Amino acid sequence: MKITHVTTRVLDTLDATPLVVGLPEPAEHVGPRQLLTLELGTDQGLVGLGVTFWHGALSPALKIALDVLADLTLGQDPRLVDAIGARLRAATGRTSANGSGIFHLALAAIDMACWDLKAKAANQTLYAFLGGARTRVPAYASGALLRGFSVDCLQRTAEQLVQMGFHQMKMQCGSESTPAESIERVRAVREVIGPDVELMCDINQLWSVHQAIEMGRRLEPYRLAWLEDPTVPEDHPGLARIAATLDTPIVAGEYCTGLWSFRHLLEARAVDMVMIDLLRVGGITTWLKVAALADAFNVPVVSHLLPEIHVQLVAAVPNGLTLEYRPLTLGLFEETPCLEGGYLHVPEGPGLGLTLASDAIERYQVG
Repeated sequence: MKITHVTTRVLDTLDATPLVVGLPEPAEHVGPRQLLTLELGTDQGLVGLGVTFWHGALSPALKIALDVLADLTLGQDPRLVDAIGARLRAATGRTSANGSGIFHLALAAIDMACWDLKAKAANQTLYAFLGGARTRVPAYASGALLRGFSVDCLQRTAEQLVQMGFHQMKMQCGSESTPAESIERVRAVREVIGPDVELMCDINQLWSVHQAIEMGRRLEPYRLAWLEDPTVPEDHPGLARIAATLDTPIVAGEYCTGLWSFRHLLEARAVDMVMIDLLRVGGITTWLKVAALADAFNVPVVSHLLPEIHVQLVAAVPNGLTLEYRPLTLGLFEETPCLEGGYLHVPEGPGLGLTLASDAIERYQVG
């Protein structure tokens, strides 16, 4: 099987479907402003799908990088994903050696499309092709309990999420004017969801190490399932100090690019759980390597965004814990994984089980 043609598109997804209808507009947009899609066509008639995005002004640069690197796959066998990755790294020289952001984001789409083709050629879902044993994985509601929302809005939204069947949900915290205000917001959410629903809290790097330890101790009565990115992700010793001090598990990793940054994170014992972003890490190949590395350290992995693709990966690895369910990109596909009772089910179709929706292309395509 050889790659014979490449198609890339820029899709504007600003009007992505919210998880809970009727919420106030967030103060700042979170999620892909412009999402890039990639289709790798082959001489056997199979087409592999990949996606990627970057927030902000460098999105046009990512499109150029994706076009250039995708063209280098022409004539290659997409089943040889490591060989293709090595070819693309060689073509960029030392710029990709230690984790160039744009390179890994472009590589992710190509790698994803190759794995889609590889599983399709075997007529298997990706998770089954990878040896997975689960057909569904726990999903936590994300993107509905945002900072900036009033306490009343947080409580009403949390109640709706419970009614939708979620057993896990994540809120944002850390930007409040006083520690007491932060604690009150967490307390208010815990009050309405009860003791049996898992509540995570994303700090988005807003605290110093000292603040994280102080606040983490004060939040322990509310039994958080984890504190996410409590301080800057590059401060491995600081994260390790937080993790060693608090009983609440610490999660980080979504900002890591490539494999080596995760090695340093794990060697420092800086996290109790690793969060992997499929795009920043450089695609499925490296995602699986990070999951295996984390397993060697006896650490579970969780996902960041793209639930319709991450469900395949979290279902395939033994240390996959849960996935982030935030429907920013679900509207781009003909059919998406079924969410039922707080679990996301793996699609039954071969490969990723996803097809770009023609009406979505017409609605979102730029240029």
